Amino acid sequence: MSPERVLQNEFKQLSKERWVNIALQNESLLQWTVDLMVLNPDSLYYGGYFRGNLTFPSEYPYSPPRFSFNPPLFHPNIYPDGRLCISILHPPGDDEMSGELASERWTPAQRVETVLLSIISLLDDAEISSPANIDAAKMLRDDKAEYKRRVAQDVEKSKENIPSGFVVPTDEVLRKEAATKAAKEKVDDDADFWAESDEDFDFGSDTEEEDNEMGEDAGVGEEEEDERDSEDEEKMED
Repeated sequence: MSPERVLQNEFKQLSKERWVNIALQNESLLQWTVDLMVLNPDSLYYGGYFRGNLTFPSEYPYSPPRFSFNPPLFHPNIYPDGRLCISILHPPGDDEMSGELASERWTPAQRVETVLLSIISLLDDAEISSPANIDAAKMLRDDKAEYKRRVAQDVEKSKENIPSGFVVPTDEVLRKEAATKAAKEKVDDDADFWAESDEDFDFGSDTEEEDNEMGEDAGVGEEEEDERDSEDEEKMED
């Protein structure tokens, strides 16, 4: 299957998700604009609307895509120019120099959704042992209060990218939507069950036939009994 065909399917599926907005750049399936929304209220980045560029190689999915934030975020694993450093986007195989295992790096089984969810998770779970931004790593380690202030600035700035008229969903709204969807699916499942039951079992039809047969048998029995009574009466008269 060609990279474009694979990406077309992934693009279609991701377009249904509420936590991400995606668009093609120059109508190319190999270049996406990705807007990531952090909907976890416990995250430092909650409420953020972070824009990035996702570029796919012609060898996808056998080679990983590249991701960069635009504008860049102040984060230990994001280079000052916005490029992201994350294990899942590193080429397949073990890396003796970094100590990364093949299981932590890219494999053809990975999908865009997995990558984007990993990026959102990395925002709050920074790796500072081998940082892409040394200043951010040092601040996170030595002055967390100041680091949180810088994150809050990035979150507020990111909201400038929210399209006019678009409402970023909240965690509460998503929970209510999920509960409503689950309840509707249950009602539909119950309706389907009873519809199938009505088709499989025609309640009453067999009973009606049995009642008719019993009625006919009873009628025949009464006629035979009347005939016997008449014969007995005739014998008595004789």
